[in-house]
Amino acid sequence: MNSIRRIVSNIQTRDTEQSEQFYTQVLGLVKAMDLGWIQTYVVPEDPTTQISVLTNDPSGIHPNLSVEVADVDSVYETATTQGYEIAYPLTDEPWGVRRFFVREPNGTIINIVSHQEA
Repeated sequence: MNSIRRIVSNIQTRDTEQSEQFYTQVLGLVKAMDLGWIQTYVVPEDPTTQISVLTNDPSGIHPNLSVEVADVDSVYETATTQGYEIAYPLTDEPWGVRRFFVREPNGTIINIVSHQEA
């Protein structure tokens, strides 16, 4: 079975400044990543407890969740073998991740991702 490293909610936003104000000032989270189109906020004492806010994913599809796994290729193989809809193909992204989107049985789009070795 594949090792899950973290699960992150991906909230779509129209205003990243308002989102940052809410997550940092109301909830006390710290911005850990900002790629412009996506920001990730973490609990300072537990940086694996995260939430991401994004305007538009470069894929053109909004993934509702991100699940970081140890081996994205094996999860991709399992998902395709079992007939799940792949909403975005297995892709090496320029920001250092390998990922694909799969539609789970309830229709939710999940970004399955692994960080690439440097």
